[in-house]
Amino acid sequence: MKALLRKLHAPVYERRQRSLLRLIGGCLPSGESLLDVGCGSGTLSGALAKERGLEAQGLETHPRKQCEIPVDPYDGETIPYADNSFDNVLLADVLHHEEDPLRLLEEACRVAARRVIVKDHKTGPILAWPRISLIDWAANAGYGVRCLYRYPDLKGWHDLFKESGLSIHKEHKSLDIYPCFLNALFGRRLQYLAVLNPATL
Repeated sequence: MKALLRKLHAPVYERRQRSLLRLIGGCLPSGESLLDVGCGSGTLSGALAKERGLEAQGLETHPRKQCEIPVDPYDGETIPYADNSFDNVLLADVLHHEEDPLRLLEEACRVAARRVIVKDHKTGPILAWPRISLIDWAANAGYGVRCLYRYPDLKGWHDLFKESGLSIHKEHKSLDIYPCFLNALFGRRLQYLAVLNPATL
């Protein structure tokens, strides 16, 4: 069952990665460093590193055997690096899996010298929660990743950023990241991306 889900999800993931590569890559100056928290196999940050000339490092609670970038293990709570260790920290569809997303955002803010980039889901439109929950399950069940099915609305994200000491530099409140026939159900206003600056900047 897991293998089948991974196979079915593969073309959706590939389209998502191409879209995020364009969106996120445009926010990252070449030559900077990037920490990808919850990176999986590191395919997104690996592609960003190649395209933008970045130095990429990954963090995972359960690192996979084959990864596109160097990946260190961590406990899911404390990022094991000193303050301002990286120019950029990326959290791509990670925070909605966290029991305490505020703590992880605060940690990201601590180690990021320039930017924290958050890509996640956003509730709000009609029947948003069941639609997000379905695509969340489909994307993660094949890899045994637990889903909490908790997704902030726009105000919820803004409150979380403010509480963690981050200010919004740029945000995309609607994203077309899936094949066109899936965007109407699972994309657009259900998808969210924010480029954030530590309050000290």
